[in-house]
Amino acid sequence: MIRDFHAHIYFDAEEIEKARALGEEAHRRFSVRVGRYHLGPVGPHPRGSVQLTVPADQFGDVARWLVLNRGDLTIFAHANTGEDLADHTRHVIWFGESETLDLSIFDASA
Repeated sequence: MIRDFHAHIYFDAEEIEKARALGEEAHRRFSVRVGRYHLGPVGPHPRGSVQLTVPADQFGDVARWLVLNRGDLTIFAHANTGEDLADHTRHVIWFGESETLDLSIFDASA
């Protein structure tokens, strides 16, 4: 079962304002929660990012909007099923070029 989705907007330092504008507009248009803006890698994410938490029943609408409005920002989206490794490897969608995640934080035996 999918509880919700995360859409991680990736950015470099010079792109943070674009990422903020996209996150704020997504929050204004949809029932998404916007997390903290991390200026560097955090968790499995290879560079700066902000997490949008998207209700499962709104993901289609949010995804269609992100496709048209992300500009040149990369977005990594994944389902949240409670299976962290699968959620970050098999239950994913990339908007833009895919990037290498640091999967070492997930316990493969869990």
